[in-house]
Amino acid sequence: MTTKTYRTIYEFSALTRIFHWIRAIVIVALVATGFYLAYPFLAPDNMTGEPVGFLNALMRSWHQIFGFILIAVTIFRIYLFLFTKECRLERRSFLDTLNPLVWIRILKTYLLLGGHPELKGTYNPLQHIAYIGVMLLIIAISVTGLALYANVYHQGLGGMIAPLVKPVEVICGGIANVRAIHHILTWAFVIFVPIHIYMAVWNSTRFPGSGIDTIINGNKFEQEHN
Repeated sequence: MTTKTYRTIYEFSALTRIFHWIRAIVIVALVATGFYLAYPFLAPDNMTGEPVGFLNALMRSWHQIFGFILIAVTIFRIYLFLFTKECRLERRSFLDTLNPLVWIRILKTYLLLGGHPELKGTYNPLQHIAYIGVMLLIIAISVTGLALYANVYHQGLGGMIAPLVKPVEVICGGIANVRAIHHILTWAFVIFVPIHIYMAVWNSTRFPGSGIDTIINGNKFEQEHN
């Protein structure tokens, strides 16, 4: 009888994990408040003729607060990925993404035709491409959000960033198109989140060594081959 031994690999730093969960919470909040701003489905409790029920304004304020949190966290996350030694294993994922053999093996894995391939980095090619796409999506929705913000607030921060985001409005063909694109990008998050959760659970049940707990405690476990 052979005993299986495993080695621990420190995959995600503490800041990476914290930023992941902050972004998760913020994205859910942004989707909820954003849909309310697009389709106000709630009414204030005090439905009177007096202008005191500013529920839409409250939702807009929270939407902006969560939006700036997402932008700040994303900037720091990009810095961590590019420049810190704690994220070097994540950067090594490019080696797997550029390797056709790893692509073939991971596709066989998802088609239930083989086991999980050994990786040089943190993410398999499909995960890596998906995460890069999500990062680009966050950047796009942040830029369009800033353009909408500067269109309303002409002083302070809005006035400072207005010259920077004005080209976005011009390229999109007007502020109405910016708003429409911002809303469409929200639907991309709505589609991605359940798929991401499903694949994370699937991967955890099929390959327990590198499951959801990795983004909680930072460690994954690989079986050692003697």
